[in-house]
Amino acid sequence: MTGRSRTTDPMEFPGVFNYWISIILMMIGFYVVIAQGNLVKKIFGLNVFQVSVFLFYISMSKVDGGVAPILDDRYQVYSNPLPHVLILTAIVVGVATMSLGLALVVRIRDAYGTIEEEEIERQEAEMP
Repeated sequence: MTGRSRTTDPMEFPGVFNYWISIILMMIGFYVVIAQGNLVKKIFGLNVFQVSVFLFYISMSKVDGGVAPILDDRYQVYSNPLPHVLILTAIVVGVATMSLGLALVVRIRDAYGTIEEEEIERQEAEMP
């Protein structure tokens, strides 16, 4: 040991605060997907999970002191724009996935009269 006290306060290490927030959001979204029987709540749980992945990926791509990749002698450290472009694409895919999931929930409600998972499974078991 070096004599330094070990603490687990995330505010002491400001560089890891975003990671803690993304992990907490990820676990909240995962819990909602697993624990809820309502299909709309499951879709929103997936969205919370997805946003946590976006935050995590953008947090990893941050370069201290980095600037846009402009070729100039004044700038020495550049930030890669590719992760941000990938996240923009992922946001578009996430919105499309959510809209498709909600449209499917509407169709399931029309077919079964409910959006609760247990009631749908019960109706499926009763069918000949």
